[in-house]
Amino acid sequence: MIVMKGFVKKLFFCSVPLLGLASCGVGTDVQQSASLTQYVDPYIGTGGHGHVFVGANVPYGAVQLGPSNISTGWDWVSGYHISDSTIMGFAHQHLSGTGIGDLGDIVFLPYTGDVRFDRGEHGDEETGAYSLFKRASEKVRPGYYSVHLDRFNVDAELTATTRVGFHKYAFPKGEVPKILINLDAGIGWEGEKEGHLVVENDTVVSGYRYSQGWAKNQKIYFTATFSQPVAGHVLADSTAVQQGDSISARRTYGALTFAKKDDNPVIFVKVAVSPVSIANAKQNMAEELPGWDFEATKQAADQAWNKALEKVQVETKDSVSKKIFYTALYHTMFAPSTFNDVNGDYMGSDFKPHKLTSGANYTTFSLWDTYRAAHPLMSIIHRDRLPDMVNTMLRIYQEQGKLPVWHLVGNETDCMVGNPGIIVVADAYLKGIDGFDKDLAYEAMKVSAMKDDRGLDSYKKYGYVPYDKEKVESVAKGLEFAIADWSLAQVAKLRGEKEDYTYFINRSQAFKHYFDKDLQFLRGKDANGKFRPGKFDPFHSAHLANDYTEGNAWQYTWLVPQNVNGFMELFGSEEQFITKLDSLFVVEGNLGEEASPDISGLIGQYAHGNEPSHHVIYMYNYAGQPWKAADRVRQTLQTLYTDQVDGLSGNEDVGQMSAWYVMSALGFYQVSPAGGPFIFGSPLFDKVTLALDKGVSLEIVAHNNSQDNKYIQAVRLNGKTYDKSYISYEDVIKGGKLEFDMGAKPSATFGVAKETRPTSVQ
Repeated sequence: MIVMKGFVKKLFFCSVPLLGLASCGVGTDVQQSASLTQYVDPYIGTGGHGHVFVGANVPYGAVQLGPSNISTGWDWVSGYHISDSTIMGFAHQHLSGTGIGDLGDIVFLPYTGDVRFDRGEHGDEETGAYSLFKRASEKVRPGYYSVHLDRFNVDAELTATTRVGFHKYAFPKGEVPKILINLDAGIGWEGEKEGHLVVENDTVVSGYRYSQGWAKNQKIYFTATFSQPVAGHVLADSTAVQQGDSISARRTYGALTFAKKDDNPVIFVKVAVSPVSIANAKQNMAEELPGWDFEATKQAADQAWNKALEKVQVETKDSVSKKIFYTALYHTMFAPSTFNDVNGDYMGSDFKPHKLTSGANYTTFSLWDTYRAAHPLMSIIHRDRLPDMVNTMLRIYQEQGKLPVWHLVGNETDCMVGNPGIIVVADAYLKGIDGFDKDLAYEAMKVSAMKDDRGLDSYKKYGYVPYDKEKVESVAKGLEFAIADWSLAQVAKLRGEKEDYTYFINRSQAFKHYFDKDLQFLRGKDANGKFRPGKFDPFHSAHLANDYTEGNAWQYTWLVPQNVNGFMELFGSEEQFITKLDSLFVVEGNLGEEASPDISGLIGQYAHGNEPSHHVIYMYNYAGQPWKAADRVRQTLQTLYTDQVDGLSGNEDVGQMSAWYVMSALGFYQVSPAGGPFIFGSPLFDKVTLALDKGVSLEIVAHNNSQDNKYIQAVRLNGKTYDKSYISYEDVIKGGKLEFDMGAKPSATFGVAKETRPTSVQ
């Protein structure tokens, strides 16, 4: 994911030991021996540059309720980093794993004594509205978060439903309980903003927050209900204070005071959110969380996560890999997030309210990342959700005139390059997903592919994107457009649209324009067909300033997942292709001072920490050497994913980094951008059972599997010999039994013959 420059890091943290944090407090207070949530460690990815969300949510929920640290900077775009020991409050929306920050909306902070409404000066613990905490006091597991706020001696617990955040605050004996509502705080690069608070009565406070950040026009409405009556309140902005019952200001705060009690007071708070209105937020609360049973709500969240995780049942003696796997699976289900109210209302991309007639509406589409593995994974274990996701994308098309690129709370951010929305819709179309208008989908893909924005005008004119027409990222733009064009061409072929098929399949060959046969790299080319002059350094990277997106020539030369066979032909022979591919994993060079920090997780120049590399290992199967894929798959699974806080080699990117692990641990990966097939690598576990659509299951068994026995020797599908080094999507979702015989040495025959290899469909 792209890094936004100019985000200055302000450090407000006390150093804490990082050793042993990976299991600190995870699920320690619940007996759940049969629950898969016990294997999830939410701390994985909170260190390094993983940027994962920590807090309480349910699968695909609208609410991500969790702590926001005071610190800002690239490693705080989710609001939380393991190095920090400050909490400014508990916000109701967070992103997970992105490279840009936003959300962090509607912040609640329980406190005692007096605080300034803002965060205070650097290190000003006496007045600023935040507290220090000790990591040992945290408990984190799916659907639940708790922490002790040292400064105020308050224990805070959080859980959630889809649209409601549920808080439990235990205040110290003899203190006056207070709660600060902070509508000024947010995450990321915000411009103008406005907050509104109204105290409706002694137990209800409602309001909204408008902001301009990564999402240029974000609006969130909320209502909060308290278990005890508010005894007094002060509403304020940064300079003015008023005693009235409502306020609208750029920096809006509400300080609520509750009656002092002699015993240890516990105050519960329910906060419902809506993208449309306060009235809808109230309806969301009435339907999702009418009562006050915190424990039952916490258990319901745990059950929701357990039900989702049960889609994949793993059997293995490797407890560490099992923890990494279920944490990864958990991370793939934060988004896309629900973006409609219980009555069907949602805020459209035209910034007007609309109403669904059925199904759900979603947001947080990090499509440049997730089209590669996260959506193919959904097509296997969440096939029932795909119609609503595709229908959401089609509504976005109708409201903004094109399919989403990177959509966030109703806003098109246009972040990253290419047309990834086309790929995701095409993938669902080609896989036979029902429940959406196929004609509208085809129209949306075609219209989106013909827009004249983001470099497409030059791409249509020249057949590639020249660097003198698009000053930055020209190669990356052209390659991503070509991937989307191939996906659209396959839909056109399926529909019998011959003219469209010919047009788009020809456009999908754009990679050939960039290939320098002398140097064997994909390089920038101008409108006259000449390669960029001057010394060519395939190692050098300049973030937002060269021909590639978050990468260099070594990494981007392989971005042709739609036509691996055609790409191999450019090298003159399979042998030369393999020699070049082998080199990728061993060469080393200087990326330069301007290189993107997203270039991480390096094996040679293979950069697993960023998404454009994720398919590359599996290219070996197309060249008849699947054992080399097995080597690199196992190396990546075992060295670039760990159970430590820095256990991700790059940004989580809304589930994609984890989806690669899940898919590869199962034993296969979708290289082709849309429709399948899935290419075999090296299954990690002894046995996995996938719960598929309509009660069907697929059992994946790896016989004689171990760390050394990582090479596939033979495959059987439903008891019959299966000699291919890939499997179709159709065979996967039929269910049955897929068996691998594993060995310590590469097979001399498996996947070698041309008729057993995957072949790129054209």
